[in-house]
Amino acid sequence: MTVLPTPDASGRRVIIDPITRIEGHLRIEINVDDRNVIRNAVSVGTMWRGLENILKDRDPRDAWAFAQRVCGVCTGIHALASLRSVEDALAIKIPENANLIRNIMTLTLYAQDHLVHFYHLHALDWVDVVSALRADPAATSTLAQSISSWPKSSPGYFKDIQARIAKFVGSGQLGPFRNGYWGHPGYKLPAEANLMAVAHYLEALEFQREMVKIHTVFGGKNPHPHWVVGGVPSAINVHNTGAVGAINMERLNLVVEIARRTQEFITQVYVPDLLTIASFYKDWVQWGGGLSSMNLMSYGEFPGRANDTSNDNMGMPRGAIIGGDLSRIHEVDLKDPSHIQEFVDHSWYKYPDEGKGLHPFDGITECDFRLGPAGKIDKDFLTQVDETAKYSYVKAPRFKGEAMEVGPLARLVIGYAAGRADIRQLVDGALKKLDVPLSALFSTLGRTAARGLEAQWAADRLVTTVNDLIANIRNGDINTCATEKWEPSSWPATAKGAGYCEAPRGALGHWVVIKDGRIANYQCVVPTTWNASPRDAKGKIGTYEAALMGTPMADPSRPLEVLRTIHSFDPCLACATHLYGPDGEPIVDVKVV
Repeated sequence: MTVLPTPDASGRRVIIDPITRIEGHLRIEINVDDRNVIRNAVSVGTMWRGLENILKDRDPRDAWAFAQRVCGVCTGIHALASLRSVEDALAIKIPENANLIRNIMTLTLYAQDHLVHFYHLHALDWVDVVSALRADPAATSTLAQSISSWPKSSPGYFKDIQARIAKFVGSGQLGPFRNGYWGHPGYKLPAEANLMAVAHYLEALEFQREMVKIHTVFGGKNPHPHWVVGGVPSAINVHNTGAVGAINMERLNLVVEIARRTQEFITQVYVPDLLTIASFYKDWVQWGGGLSSMNLMSYGEFPGRANDTSNDNMGMPRGAIIGGDLSRIHEVDLKDPSHIQEFVDHSWYKYPDEGKGLHPFDGITECDFRLGPAGKIDKDFLTQVDETAKYSYVKAPRFKGEAMEVGPLARLVIGYAAGRADIRQLVDGALKKLDVPLSALFSTLGRTAARGLEAQWAADRLVTTVNDLIANIRNGDINTCATEKWEPSSWPATAKGAGYCEAPRGALGHWVVIKDGRIANYQCVVPTTWNASPRDAKGKIGTYEAALMGTPMADPSRPLEVLRTIHSFDPCLACATHLYGPDGEPIVDVKVV
């Protein structure tokens, strides 16, 4: 178990605002000592989320459509959490086909989201694009063929990719690769590995568009596919090829083919690249662990049978690890006020009693922007926050009083500790290939690897689940939606529901209170709220903050090390925060200089 160091705000203050290659706006402030080691870290969300207020007094059957607009990157998952919260409140049971299709939609999201994160948001923290110009295409081909049977690996192919990179560089505009710390001493890959990774970056950029066609088959579009309370809006008519909007055999065959290609790409490109790159950065198992060896949580996901939320029915199990004790997995109950609370002592929100946390059923989203004594604003630009006071638009959620890490690493560790054979096989195989111990997972490198391993798990399960759906349809079951409780006249006067999900980035919960057929209160606690959390009333630091502590930096003016660790979480600040007032205008205009 890691014992976190006490933050020390002395020393040089370094501010990175904004953190780029993420969704939304995140600011990180750190203090480094005279050896350029991070001794204090401050995570600042600079937008305010108001969707909870927008949802008040609306029809709960429409909540998913609004909640889904929290974010277009982790598309669909907020809709699913919203549906589950309303169905929980109204005791609605969904058909088996609906459960299978929801799982297919979410597995597709996992595979596509993890692929995009690795290549387009995080890989460039490890890959020096400009270095690829020095690579030998023939040697690159030899390297690529040594790690995978992927067909695009000839010397001529890599020579063409190198020519494309040369055009970017020669024009003085690197396009998608601009604003990188190219040449930074933290880069360790040989030129050939850099060239291979850039080639696969471009391939992944093309292929990820194909993957989400599964969402358009079952949900009509992507981003923001269609959903419905009680099931899915996907009517099944396998005998009519001309049925508009219906799922027929031609559509199902398309899904089968995309699932197969997704599994192939992740198996032959993503995972081999991940393990190859990781083999050059094994020193990073020392840094970025933070809370990962201590406090981890998952709500569970991918129910095998509809309407069964038992842990044995979950593909990814539910549970929490506290204090690094892997021998004990704590129960997680989203409805228990002693399990989940949100605090605002250091957040720009207002509670009647700010010394107490609130369970989401009683949650309040009321903006309260004010700086502490050490906060500084110069010509409308926020130059420094005061972490002893309020300093972030992200609330501080806690599980039984503890800050928690959520996400792929948390899911794999909890699944591993629970003895899930499929998860253990994936993890043990990767650790053996890299020749590192299990403890290596608790690091920036381990967190990055966990996402790739989970993408492999999701791609394999996607193929299986699509086949399960087809088998169910062949057995004569074409029901996709339960409508018995559609009319508000069938609802109780007052009802509460909690909707669980495991988004690609981690534990996602939506809570709804329904009174007289309308939404009386609605609260979301999203993965990035857990991970980007500020300090709480007891001074416990958040997950991002903890992960940065103790990291050595080669050059604080080019904070590559900070980006590596923060990007390993795949932050989504759009989920955690939004900033709009009642008139639709921004409350604060932050200028980045």
